[in-house]
Amino acid sequence: MSELPKAYEPQAVEKNWYAAWLENQCFSADPSSEKEGYSIVIPPPNVTGILHLGHVLNNTIQDILCRRARQQGKEVMWLPGTDHAGIATQTKVERQLRDEEGKTRRDVGREAFLERVWDWKDKHGGIIIQQLKRLGCSCDWERERFTMDEDYSSQVSEVFTKLFNDGLIYRGKRMVNWCPVSLTALSDEEVISKPQKSKLYFMKYELVDAPGEFLEISTTRPETLMGDVAVAVNPKDERYTDLIGKKVRRPFPAAEIPIIADDHVDVEFGTGALKITPAHDKADFDIGMRHDLEIIDTLNADGTVNCPECPDLDGLDRFVARKKAAQKLEELGLLIKVEEHDNNVGYSERADVPIEPRISMQWFLKYPATEETAEAVAKGDIQYRPARWAKTHANWMDNIQDWCISRQLWWGHQIPVWYRKEKSEALLAAESLDVADLEAGDIYVGAEPPSDPENWVRDEDVMDTWFSSWLWPFATMSEDEQKKFYPTSDLVTGPDIIFFWVARMIMAGFYFKDEIPFKNVFFTSIIRDIKGRKMSKSLGNSPDPIDLMDQYGADGLRFGLLRTAPVGADVRFDESLVAEGRNFANKLYNACRFRQMLDSGASEIHAQLTEVSGLRPYHIDIARKLDQLTADQEKAYGDYKFNEIGQQLYDFLWSEFCDKFLEAVKGDLRESASEAARNTTLAVFDAVMSRYLQLLHPYMPHITEELSARMGYVSEGEFLMQKELPSTRLIEGQEDAASRADAVYTTAGRMRNLKAEYNVAARKDVKFIIIKAEPWLADESDVLGLLAGGEIEICDSYDAPKGTPAAVTDVGEVYMPLEGLIDVEAEKARLDKEISKVEIEVKKCDGKLGNAAFVDKAPAALVDREKARREEWSQKLSQLQEMRNAL
Repeated sequence: MSELPKAYEPQAVEKNWYAAWLENQCFSADPSSEKEGYSIVIPPPNVTGILHLGHVLNNTIQDILCRRARQQGKEVMWLPGTDHAGIATQTKVERQLRDEEGKTRRDVGREAFLERVWDWKDKHGGIIIQQLKRLGCSCDWERERFTMDEDYSSQVSEVFTKLFNDGLIYRGKRMVNWCPVSLTALSDEEVISKPQKSKLYFMKYELVDAPGEFLEISTTRPETLMGDVAVAVNPKDERYTDLIGKKVRRPFPAAEIPIIADDHVDVEFGTGALKITPAHDKADFDIGMRHDLEIIDTLNADGTVNCPECPDLDGLDRFVARKKAAQKLEELGLLIKVEEHDNNVGYSERADVPIEPRISMQWFLKYPATEETAEAVAKGDIQYRPARWAKTHANWMDNIQDWCISRQLWWGHQIPVWYRKEKSEALLAAESLDVADLEAGDIYVGAEPPSDPENWVRDEDVMDTWFSSWLWPFATMSEDEQKKFYPTSDLVTGPDIIFFWVARMIMAGFYFKDEIPFKNVFFTSIIRDIKGRKMSKSLGNSPDPIDLMDQYGADGLRFGLLRTAPVGADVRFDESLVAEGRNFANKLYNACRFRQMLDSGASEIHAQLTEVSGLRPYHIDIARKLDQLTADQEKAYGDYKFNEIGQQLYDFLWSEFCDKFLEAVKGDLRESASEAARNTTLAVFDAVMSRYLQLLHPYMPHITEELSARMGYVSEGEFLMQKELPSTRLIEGQEDAASRADAVYTTAGRMRNLKAEYNVAARKDVKFIIIKAEPWLADESDVLGLLAGGEIEICDSYDAPKGTPAAVTDVGEVYMPLEGLIDVEAEKARLDKEISKVEIEVKKCDGKLGNAAFVDKAPAALVDREKARREEWSQKLSQLQEMRNAL
């Protein structure tokens, strides 16, 4: 044994052990190992990212699974890495360039700008990796990958080439989410819906064949009026049936546009008549496609108005143009009214501005292997946990649309498409581009550039970040690694990216590797504040995990968070939970330090305690409960119930081991105890604690490694994290002995309650008389007295004075004589006072329940609650009166 300091200082312990694990390559996986393989690929955090509580929850679960798999004798590879985060990283560097030099990326050019991005990545891109190490994550850091690594980038280009040659990638004009600040298309995941206080504008368009008559229309976007090509009504709306097929006059620029019928129109919204602007609304675009309507783009890429026919609007910012367009309508007598309107508006996640639905030339992918992907989850070949997310997956697969894979950025994987110089202008201007439409030699697609690059022009777009990350499970591994570790075992991620990442990885697995990429997907909970609000910097309710680790230790944060993270439900975070995690670590540390103070030499750790002589019921009971804990943990791990595992670990140490076992065996550890009794108890302590530390290790890796080493539970140079879990039970059978321990514990608890009922101090020794005792009780009366805080006298019979507190227990009838124990007059006065208070409460309940108005008119639940309160107070009154009469 190595002496434990008086106080546990987690920061130093955690730093030292993590350095030792790294130095000894404890996290490194061996593809040539004969052990069963277990693997997880980390959901790659953005290279711009810093640790937040969601990361803590997600990565702690991954670490738990990996450490548990090592304990089961598996060869474990937890493959880490980061994502290049195209738009997020480019935005940071562009801001830095603007702030420091007053330049844009176009001022410095693509090549020079990308050099600056790489420089930024080298200086600032590893923050979250260091923070994950601080958390204790046992990733195989030697295999850390980055989505812009040369080898990874090459695979991305090869995949694009294959998909293009297979006819699954094409270029065409489609409606996309457009960021007018970053000037790029965005995925749905990069768009954040925010509730907004908007305005609803009611205006009127004159009927062409009925001058002086108007059709009323409502819209939130009058600035796009110049792109109106029709007005749509629902064919079932009787208000407008006779107008279908007629025309109205668009006021500016002046034009006659048709009134059409479409089932999509909501008769309840506004006036029920919808202006159709196919270039600036996804629903309008769909209606336009169905009715073959013209598409008029009235906004530039930067969100300014593009309408030379309206010079007073042309070039204005979209929001300025909104007010100006409303003003023009009012001047023309066509604005009826403006109302306040609550709606949800999509915002660019990075630029924090409203996005624009925009027709844009983009690259698209027809999803491959969709049937296999849907079937794999539906049949359970890939298990979604919680299972309800399988339905969400199925719904998306049923309504899947082609994937816009291009982005108008410079940082990312550039589209590996080159156009022959003399034809490049025509090809870039083409309305669509499909492999089937091309003449040989017009275009070159490949992972490597053409051999005569001077004769070619490369497509400027880069690929969506998700296009590289959908290859993550296999593109991160060598062939040898894939043989051992692919498909991966588990994936831990958030349910918000089922569509953007999880489902796409399954498709890629089937299409490129002809198998599933993982076997289980565990979706983590969303962490909210104590009030149930989403955490955000603006609300100031999102604590920094580094600050929490500084205060409570990484183990305290891990255990506190995981113990309260139920499967499939949001986590309401409270810092007190982390404080409980630190308190739990202190409890464990102090229990081990108590053991060291008794004897600084480690006991021989027995595989089974039946080899130890002189076992008492309390030794057997704690060993059996440790065995039961081991079995319960196995089942909970199988069900991915991480909070249940944490609570089981907490309850065993705090309640079973410390509150019961250690209290019960204190007599065996006193100086007056025999050496044999002392040695037996210490041997049981070590046998149970050594196994318990193994069970706790995945949750609290640092302190368990520290205590195992200091207590002599592992050999010098050996690590707890690499030690396999024992395959045998600590003890077999002996149910009768264990039941005796339980009987003593429950009886001691009842005896302590008797003392509390009569206001006797818990630590005051009293005399208890037990009759009709179990035959074995004489051997255990010392422990019972120790736990109850009193002297035990076992009698054949006892003529108890009237009113003597008594209880029927598992060991016999227990009496607590009051003579000389309490001040009778003072106790009478106390009870009289309590009785008066309770009588008042009973009268209050009687008053309400005797009031016919309350009983007849109040909700049934409220009346039932009052009846329950009355019953509760009445029982307490009866108990107090019985105690008073006894005196």
